[in-house]
Amino acid sequence: MIKSHKTEPRQETIIVNELNIRSADRSRKDILTWRGALTSAESVYYPNRSRLYDLYEDVVLDGHLSGVIAKRIDAVLNKEIYFETGGKKDQAVEELIHSLAFRDIMRTIMETQLWGISGIEFIPGKELAYENIPRKHIKPELGIIAFEQTGTDGIPYADLENVWVMGETKDLGLLLKCAPYSLYKRGGLSDWSQYIELFGQPVRIIKYDSYDEQTKLELRKILEESGSSLSMMIPRQADFEIKDGKQNNSDGNLQLSFIKALNEEMSITILGNTETTTSSYSTGYAQSKVHLEQQYEITKSDIIYTAAMLNSPKFLSILQSYGYPVTNGHFVFAKDMDIDYLKTRVAIDKEVAQMVPVAESYWYDTYGIPGGK
Repeated sequence: MIKSHKTEPRQETIIVNELNIRSADRSRKDILTWRGALTSAESVYYPNRSRLYDLYEDVVLDGHLSGVIAKRIDAVLNKEIYFETGGKKDQAVEELIHSLAFRDIMRTIMETQLWGISGIEFIPGKELAYENIPRKHIKPELGIIAFEQTGTDGIPYADLENVWVMGETKDLGLLLKCAPYSLYKRGGLSDWSQYIELFGQPVRIIKYDSYDEQTKLELRKILEESGSSLSMMIPRQADFEIKDGKQNNSDGNLQLSFIKALNEEMSITILGNTETTTSSYSTGYAQSKVHLEQQYEITKSDIIYTAAMLNSPKFLSILQSYGYPVTNGHFVFAKDMDIDYLKTRVAIDKEVAQMVPVAESYWYDTYGIPGGK
């Protein structure tokens, strides 16, 4: 049983200001770090995500991973959204929807799927203002916001009207799956860099007579003054052979293939496909179209998830506390019209309409025709 020492919530103060926030751990990390952090986060008696989230802060610096994350999030942020009351657009909330604050809140909602949890503390007042709660301080198993990232003393958030914590208790986010690939990729890039350093330039080999020390000193001076590329001095009488590993990896393609494979795994984890981000040698129009359809399905799921969060009683009550008229309405994402899909759909619908009655509202809703309500 998890035990904690909870203090009474103090709504008159800003909770984030009471936390002892520490910098992310930027020390060297490897697969053992990931496994240890995962074990700590999944502990039954003393679960703690601080090490895991420090690791996440590190792996999101990966260029490919940050790119595919931005692609998935932007696919939702760039969709048209409006507030609907009584079946019609409500202009009273338009200014909020087009504000940077609302866009940042939507981004935080999307990031919840990556990290597992997110938290926002809304600052009471006339204008919408908020602070993001550091994820390392949110303890979903205890239902508190901890003062220390590794502690169990904190403020219960379940009954706080201005604190919104999102995510499932046991969810550790998609970054959990991406972290090993990013760590392996970092090692692969290091190996590739070493390979280039060793074999990117010709190796200079100078042979000298073992008894001629004067010549040896002069040759050493020549090598030191003629550049920094790999050089060797060996006695002429010695039997020397360099094993450079280039017979099976003459152009460094081994490391490149490894890094590409890791990038593809991260793309599949975040986007569900690879072809919408990078192209393969075997790619074609049909394959790319299938991958694009797969990404559309994930985007549709993200839109449904984001809309559900925006329309949650918690968020609507928060907006209402700032004076927004959201009591009898809900947020709606505008429908995307896939022309190729609709061409096929309308042909089928015409056939169906000849056999059974089709409600008028169906045509307005399916094909996004305005004025149907």
